[in-house]
Order: sequence, then structure tokens, then C-alpha cells
Amino acid sequence: PPAVLYVRGRLPAFDEEIAVGVVGSRKPSAYGRWMAGKLGLELAQYGALLVSGIAQGLDTEALRGALRGGGAVVSVLGGGVDVPYPRENRWLYEDVAAHGALLSEYPPGTEHEGWHFPVRNRILSGLCLGVVAVECGWKSGTMSTVRQALDQDRDIFAVPGPVSSLLSEGPNRLIQQGAK
Repeated sequence: PPAVLYVRGRLPAFDEEIAVGVVGSRKPSAYGRWMAGKLGLELAQYGALLVSGIAQGLDTEALRGALRGGGAVVSVLGGGVDVPYPRENRWLYEDVAAHGALLSEYPPGTEHEGWHFPVRNRILSGLCLGVVAVECGWKSGTMSTVRQALDQDRDIFAVPGPVSSLLSEGPNRLIQQGAK
């Protein structure tokens, strides 16, 4: 576990929530964007707490969907809670902080660095009852989160996709291995 967590916004009582992580590619297909947004929206409408990163791509779409559905959201970051990443998601940082929380083990002012993301994945999966992989390659950051979730005995869910798409390789193989 992290030694300390920094929070911007309102931290929910995770033990009283149905927290579900939604993760996936930073460069998704149109199908992946639609599915992540739909999952975020429907999870929020049914009262689940959506947990994700806040990177471009599927994290962004899942968060947008959950916010449209009026749900609470938590984003686990790879940098300080005051350092928007990517910069174009500055508005999303504000929305997440207003309707949930930004969470990081890195102190304010810490820039997001590539090696921070695999480390933060253990927190993201650890806060959730289960993790949904929407679109990803077999060797990807999304699969890093899935592996952390498996180590933490969390449920794994996967969105099937076309067998011809490299972005379906991760979820389709997870389904073959027993993911819901």
C-alpha cells in the first residue's frame, strides 16, 4: 500500500461503494470510445462508483460517461493532484474533483512520468471490486492493471472485440482465460 494518498475533491467511502475500474487504450477505436462511455454512463446510472485513470482515450470516455450519468468518479493519477495530464484534460480534472476525487500517492507538484503509471495501477485496482478491460493489446498498461487486479483477487471483466483488431487481443484473451 502507499504510505500516503493525496486527495483533491471528496473521497468516497470505498467499503460502502460498488467500485468498478474501467481501463483501456489511450488510442482506441470508435467502438472502444463508445463502449467505455456507455459503460461509464450505465455504471453511474446503476449506482456504481467509477474508478479510472484520466489519460486520453478510454479513461476519458469512461469518466465522461459516468459524469453524464450523474455518478461519482475517482481518478487515480501518476502525478500530483494539481498537475493535469494530459494538459487537454484540464477541464476533466475540474469535473472529477467536483463530482468525486483525484487521488495520487505522489505529492502535489509532481509531474506525471511514464514509470509512475504501472506503479499507480495497484492503487486503481485495489480500490475496486472488479476491473473492466475495454480495448488493449496483450502487452499494455491496461494489462498491467488487470494483473494487479488478479493479484488482489478482484473480478476481471473484458469487452469482446473483433478478432482482426490488435486492440481486441487483450480483452479477447482475457475472456478465453475466464474473464466475465
